[in-house]
Amino acid sequence: MQGIRTRYIRIPDLLMLHDEASLTKQGIPKLLKKFSNYKLLILDEWLLNDLSDEEQYFLLELIERRHNCSSTIFCTQYKKEDWHARLGGGVHADAIMDRIV
Repeated sequence: MQGIRTRYIRIPDLLMLHDEASLTKQGIPKLLKKFSNYKLLILDEWLLNDLSDEEQYFLLELIERRHNCSSTIFCTQYKKEDWHARLGGGVHADAIMDRIV
């Protein structure tokens, strides 16, 4: 029996990986590819902290790559109705919400 390729990560840890990856030319594309390839991705502490524009764009790219082809679980203490505002309320927030709700 074969299992589902799954990855659990806290958003603060994912964003630290993002910061490290941004130091090299191919770092971000490699990181996006790595986390896009899991059939199930569990993101814990979703929207616990405010996100910079760069972090919002990174999460948008990750969610876009996973959209309609794999599953993502968002673990948070916030109601879904509060997510848009927690994401900054701009166009990135609109795009992220369109893909996950």
